[in-house]
Amino acid sequence: MRRTVFNEDHEAFRETIRAFIEAEVVPVYDEWFAAGQAPRDFYYKLGELGVFGINVPEEFGGAGLDTHKFEAVLYEETARAGVQFGGSGVHVLLALPYLKMLATEDQKKRYLPKFVSGEEMWALAMTEPGTGSDVAGMKTTAKLSEDGTHYVLNGAKTFITGGVHADRVIVCARTSAPSAEDRRFGISLFAVDTKSEGYSIGRKLDKLGLRTSDTAELAFVDVKVPVEDLLGEEGKGFSYLGHNLASERWGIAFGAYAQAKAAIRFAQQYVTDRTVFGKPVASFQNTKFELAACQAEVDAAEAVADRALEALDAGELTPAEAASAKLFCTEVAHRVIDRCLQLHGGYGYMNEYPIARLYADNRVNRIYGGTSEIMKTIIAKSMGL
Repeated sequence: MRRTVFNEDHEAFRETIRAFIEAEVVPVYDEWFAAGQAPRDFYYKLGELGVFGINVPEEFGGAGLDTHKFEAVLYEETARAGVQFGGSGVHVLLALPYLKMLATEDQKKRYLPKFVSGEEMWALAMTEPGTGSDVAGMKTTAKLSEDGTHYVLNGAKTFITGGVHADRVIVCARTSAPSAEDRRFGISLFAVDTKSEGYSIGRKLDKLGLRTSDTAELAFVDVKVPVEDLLGEEGKGFSYLGHNLASERWGIAFGAYAQAKAAIRFAQQYVTDRTVFGKPVASFQNTKFELAACQAEVDAAEAVADRALEALDAGELTPAEAASAKLFCTEVAHRVIDRCLQLHGGYGYMNEYPIARLYADNRVNRIYGGTSEIMKTIIAKSMGL
């Protein structure tokens, strides 16, 4: 089946990214893996390559496009090479939509040129210890000062990917207590400068997978946030968060599909080269059947991921459709990667093989951005159940 989702511009970008990965990432990736993060200067290289500016308006240094298709190419090419670009995915997929949607012209002039160059890396801080998917249950507060010039931020966040290297973090905090009628009332968003006094990075979390993306705990003790760094209107934060969930869940779905596709590539290469009982592992009927079954699942996941991509670019991807795509693609990836690891035998359990890292990296796809159980709830609700 011929794909129609990409054009010549996307394929030219793919060639550039593939060459960049081979030259700049693959030779040093083991060092990143051991260190548990990509080096800070790597993000300047991505900025120079233009990766951060694709969807940023031209007047702020970007390419002025409005599409997620170049991000899709990035998902496919990083998965194909068995690498990750550190916390840069959060910078583009999670933080940028809020800046484009909520930032004033003055804020865009201050934020976006540095965003594009990689001079300021961004992260998003929603989750708190003990709240998980219950965003409305957050305890972090931001109280307006008596003179009205700044907010005073207090609280803590956890599981913040990009949190170690971030220069600015979009922090969700309560500016008002929840109302009796609406627990979601009173949440606001702030673009917090990580150099602010009272802002601190706690532990860099020791994750099962995604080892090269820095994920941290953050703490705020009387952090002064200028009123000029409030994003959007006070108290409307929860509705803003919901607005961008569809694109976030599409990203997880497409990334999972790309990982499953890469797993087949790694397994096919391994079973072709590996010999047992005097024959290539690829020659056994079980191997052929397993890979054929995996390929059929990935073909279906590709169709779902592509359809969601087209709907997202058209501004038509509904919350239920995004949830369905995320649920299907992440569950397919879970099954496919597990079967491809099995075909590697004992070597599949060794971190020196990309399939082992892929297995660990993939596991979080069914958790973050909303668990598979939350996705089922959203889908069921859309069905009138």
